Amino acid sequence: MIRCLPASLAALWMVSTAAFATDPQPEEWVFLDNGQLRVGLNRSAGGAIGWFSESRGSANLLNHYDKGRYLQQSWYGRVDGSDWNGKAWRWNPVQAGGWRGEKSELLAYESGPNRLHTRTRPRHWASGALLSDVEFEQTVVFVEDRLIRIRFHMRYKGAETHPEHDQELPACFVDPALDTLVLYDGETPWTGAPLSRSTPGWPNETRAMTEHWAAWIDPTSGRGIGLCVPAAERLTCYRFGKMGAPGSCSYLAPIRRMAIGPDFDFEYDVFLTLGTPEEMRERFRRVIGQG
Repeated sequence: MIRCLPASLAALWMVSTAAFATDPQPEEWVFLDNGQLRVGLNRSAGGAIGWFSESRGSANLLNHYDKGRYLQQSWYGRVDGSDWNGKAWRWNPVQAGGWRGEKSELLAYESGPNRLHTRTRPRHWASGALLSDVEFEQTVVFVEDRLIRIRFHMRYKGAETHPEHDQELPACFVDPALDTLVLYDGETPWTGAPLSRSTPGWPNETRAMTEHWAAWIDPTSGRGIGLCVPAAERLTCYRFGKMGAPGSCSYLAPIRRMAIGPDFDFEYDVFLTLGTPEEMRERFRRVIGQG
């Protein structure tokens, strides 16, 4: 969930949420499948996206271990006196729900042959309270056979002015078997210059992504999941846990520093695909309009 934290807070989050990872409430998954890719969202978790795979494939590359995972909206404001398992926390609306497993409120859901749309009243991650002054919107469509666009929209109608903070655009948790982070962080984007490959550690690390995209890949197959966010030029990332252990994951979030105040209204696009880094880079180049 929160990735831009001091190490002590980030470590607490991973340990404390593990105790609440089993959610006994029934889940309501819905899917889009175009014969190439399959994407699924969980209506019992605020409509958050928790499934992305090949069409009819059984290998889901996203991680939805608890309400803090998924590929989802999460925003940060002021320290507000809230408590997260004995730790002081901050204003933090989260699309899927609270850290104890509280579900966000799905206000609207619409589906079509090539579209899934939701509106959600999020929960405060620490307190679990529904935030009546925040609304998240999400629209998922296929834009190519192997490329999905997710349009996220955040509206804040509260009176509070929150300080500037790194915002996740969005938070993205994937299968821990995808342990290699691939991106371009150089000064000559979209020229075919070599990509950077690394295995982040724990806690958070920061990277530039000057082509606005990054991918987690399996080093054996050389394939994985990539996302492109034109609104962001850097990211935060980490890997947590040992392979096979409950709660283990690979994480990244494109980030942009923003302050949330009265009538804050922000909309942005995320493009999601599967493949090799070279295949993903070419799809993202086309969608961003480079060459």
